[in-house]
Amino acid sequence: MADTLTTPVEHRPEVRPKKRRNQRRHGRNWLAGFGGWIWLFIVVLPIYWIVVTSLKTQANYYATNPLALPTSPTLSNYQLVIKSDFAGYFINSVIVTVGTIVPTLLISFMAAFAIVRGSSLFLRSVNWLFLMGLAIPLQATIIPVYLIIIKLKLYDSLLAIILPSIAFAIPLSVLVLSNFIRDVPKELFESMRVDGASEWTTMIRLALPLTRPALVTVAVYNGLGVWNGFLLPLILTQSPSKRTLPLALWTFQGQYGVNVPAVLASVVLTTLPILVLYAIGRRQLLSGLTAGFSK
Repeated sequence: MADTLTTPVEHRPEVRPKKRRNQRRHGRNWLAGFGGWIWLFIVVLPIYWIVVTSLKTQANYYATNPLALPTSPTLSNYQLVIKSDFAGYFINSVIVTVGTIVPTLLISFMAAFAIVRGSSLFLRSVNWLFLMGLAIPLQATIIPVYLIIIKLKLYDSLLAIILPSIAFAIPLSVLVLSNFIRDVPKELFESMRVDGASEWTTMIRLALPLTRPALVTVAVYNGLGVWNGFLLPLILTQSPSKRTLPLALWTFQGQYGVNVPAVLASVVLTTLPILVLYAIGRRQLLSGLTAGFSK
């Protein structure tokens, strides 16, 4: 009998499907969602009450539920606020805010560029000086600021509010801008230097366009702070013609303290510019404040 040739059967290892790590389905976080809805309700409820109440008459406010919609909405409260020289207070706030933001952006951007690009001991000392300015609150220096303004004969003027506001806005602005400029690749600066560009040209044509989000961040952040500023106008001004909106709102509340709808109408008019400014630069605000801190 012929020998039958048997070929060994090749035993292959059994391939088992690998378990995917991402195959697990996580359940929805109902507790976090419920907490988020509660927080949204807490935030929206006061805003809703302010807007709804500002559209009511004084008699309707005391006669109905405070959270109920007005049966006959009226704009008489807003007319009363506008007739109380609201336009003059608004112009004063705009002058103070713009007069603070523009010099702050110019000084802070040039200082941040010099600190990042320079390496001298003087520039490092200036950087530490700016960082120390972050630790000094406005309330702790209000008396020295008041005495300096008196010596400069600037009391009861809008410039008396602008100058200290610039001084207290520069430290944080320099910190934000310097961290943003550090994120710019050094190769770009070196290529500009090889092409024969000066430091001023590099700052204007390279650093300025790339740090535009940070500039918007600084403008929005400082604009909100100056617009809502209350302590400096209260201490450094006296005449009604030099009042800004927060101080005027405080005096208006004292004058029409019983007329709650009129007071809340003034709150709405005061808050509208802030909401518009925040809506324009909210994305840049977050990206600029977190720039450079991820390293």
